[in-house]
Amino acid sequence: MWISFHKPTRAEIDEFLHHQKSLPFSYQFVGKTSEDFIAPGFDNDYNVVELGAGAAVWEKSKQAIAQWKMFPGVWAYIEPANAPICENQVVAMVANIFGIWWLNSCRIVYTIDNEHQFGFAYGTLPGHVECGEELFMVEKDGEGNVRYVLKAFSRPRFWLARLAYPAARFFQKRFVRQSKAAMFKMANK
Repeated sequence: MWISFHKPTRAEIDEFLHHQKSLPFSYQFVGKTSEDFIAPGFDNDYNVVELGAGAAVWEKSKQAIAQWKMFPGVWAYIEPANAPICENQVVAMVANIFGIWWLNSCRIVYTIDNEHQFGFAYGTLPGHVECGEELFMVEKDGEGNVRYVLKAFSRPRFWLARLAYPAARFFQKRFVRQSKAAMFKMANK
């Protein structure tokens, strides 16, 4: 795990990802966000926001997912920023809370790209403070209504995350609120 009082440099991010890319997932139930599944012993979250309707909303929503725009940016973002959405892609989720920066490693488990759904799920690697999996997806129904779905199961992995569990859950919920708002904004530009 990488923690610092300074924003990580490109070299630090690259080195962190280099060490993480060949490591296994840090949790069981890999790929289970694709199913109607409740992970025992994990916090299971399911969040949805309606984004609008029509072809333009659908295309903008898909583009937002493909460009990682569902991350709030100011305090949580993905590196490399232009990482392709493809299976086995390893990324660092960079977080900054109270002036403390850390890197969390994730690998894309699966992708979804069909007429009615677009998105992916990523799972945590050993360099993540939590363990679990998260699905980021947009869906379009038969009438053209588009919604953004966040589905996750997680639990603290490192002692500090376990110690600060209420704060960790607060920031997870904050991320969800800001992610839904970001997707709504991108879909309705």
